[in-house]
Amino acid sequence: MKKVVFASLLAVATSVLSLPVAALAQDQGSQSSQITIKDPAEYNAYTSAIGQSTPAAKAAAIESFLQQYPNSVVKAEMLEQLVGAYQATGDTAKTYDAAKRLLQVDPNNLRALIFVVYVEKQQANGDQAKLDEAAALAQRGQNATKPANMTDADFQKLKDVSGPIFGNVIGADQVAKKDYKSAIATYQAELHAVKEPAQTTQGLTLADTYALGNAEVQQDPKDLVNGIWYLTRAAQYLQEPYKSNVEKAAEYWYKKYHGSMDGFDQIKQLAHDNLFPPDSYKPVPAPPPPSPQELAHNAVASTTDLDKGLSLSDKEFVLANGSPDDAQKVWAVLQGKTTEVPGTVIQATADSVQLAVSEDAKQSQKADFTINMKTPLKEVPAPGTQVTYIGTFDSYTQQPPMIVMKDGEPKQAPKAPAHHTTRRPSGK
Repeated sequence: MKKVVFASLLAVATSVLSLPVAALAQDQGSQSSQITIKDPAEYNAYTSAIGQSTPAAKAAAIESFLQQYPNSVVKAEMLEQLVGAYQATGDTAKTYDAAKRLLQVDPNNLRALIFVVYVEKQQANGDQAKLDEAAALAQRGQNATKPANMTDADFQKLKDVSGPIFGNVIGADQVAKKDYKSAIATYQAELHAVKEPAQTTQGLTLADTYALGNAEVQQDPKDLVNGIWYLTRAAQYLQEPYKSNVEKAAEYWYKKYHGSMDGFDQIKQLAHDNLFPPDSYKPVPAPPPPSPQELAHNAVASTTDLDKGLSLSDKEFVLANGSPDDAQKVWAVLQGKTTEVPGTVIQATADSVQLAVSEDAKQSQKADFTINMKTPLKEVPAPGTQVTYIGTFDSYTQQPPMIVMKDGEPKQAPKAPAHHTTRRPSGK
């Protein structure tokens, strides 16, 4: 599953969620019941602000109150009401600003943490430092305790809303750091905390079901049994084109584990009906196949013309897994040869592009080809982009598997055929 697909999946999931912070504006008026405002003018300004009939008017009145009384005993309450007012107007930027200001005076305010974490996750967009900051706030939110002036029921509502948001951000931060073991624990805890089964078929919880499956197959060693389950579960409820992409990943790992697609339809039905693997989910591993070195030797021994008789992926497999003698036989027909190399960009600079070319490399999101450019690229491709380069085989390593090509250049699109106008001979 490509990283770019996961990013798109999260974008869809969060848009479906539609910022679930309606609960942020609930039951805020009771907070001042135990606070006394001694200055009559301040009290009148307070009652006037919270008594406004529209969210926009209320936000403006609260802003005026906070400017006039910056050290008021009800500052935290007023900032919390300001968050709710701006959220009711649909102004995300002002809601975010108000929530950040609230956290300055009440660092563990769960309503503010929910909104700030949600927005900062979207703003991170690949920036690890920002994602770290959002994850730290999410961790603070998970540890937040119930305020004395909030009922148990209201606090539980906020915890239910915050669970998928905090879990999604913390898990994404751990995945970005390749800490798959911690990410798996985070996503598992998030899914186990969901009370309504319907919530697991949409939004962030569904996105994190996919993320859990992906983490299971990315960790070392891989847990294919659980990875296959959660990828299959996610695929049952995702919309296209994400459904097909995730199901293809589940099928790939199932066939790799089981050896064929027998029984996969039954697993799809089980995954549709169950969030967690039931006792009846017991995929059978395939018999141990020949070792990679044996497969590589058989391919070399059974092929008369190693240049034309083996595909590029077969040659790569022999180079990565064959004995020194078999690998050298294949390299002898490749070294110095110029060819086209199609693949998925893993990382790139103007001078060098790393590609995942084999199917295993694509599924593992690891580069197996390095294309060193003849001249710097004018446009550097983004990770996940499908590209084709022309290059000359230069060197290779078995561990880690990597084929290096020199004099790389992008494959040019074919030119349109020229149109010639035929003149008619002049006639009488």
